[in-house]
Amino acid sequence: MTTTEAAGPTGSTPPEPAGTPPPRPAGAVTDHDRGIHGYHHQKDEHLKRLRRIEGQIRGLQRMVDEDTYCIDILTQVSASTKALQSFALQLLEEHLRHCVADAAVKGGDEIDAKVDEATKAIARLLRT
Repeated sequence: MTTTEAAGPTGSTPPEPAGTPPPRPAGAVTDHDRGIHGYHHQKDEHLKRLRRIEGQIRGLQRMVDEDTYCIDILTQVSASTKALQSFALQLLEEHLRHCVADAAVKGGDEIDAKVDEATKAIARLLRT
């Protein structure tokens, strides 16, 4: 095989590397451009989950009001904390798949800003 055969026919561009998103047509509008966030498609499930967590918090208030044993309250605090952390991780995953991926397709400074924003959000989650 000659080097011209390896590079492809004259005048053609080499194929994009595997995993490279296809170029976005100029002027194309994405869900993100319309203000639709990554969690939008699972909004009902998220609200249901948050209501369940809210119930756990109300249960904690009731436990304190009823003078429940400290360790029992702490056990419920731990469960509530884990539920919120799990929710946060799901939301973060959706943010990465939707908002950060959208910025990656657009390229430029927007991807750097979204990655920086996500990194700071992860840092805040790790501090809790």
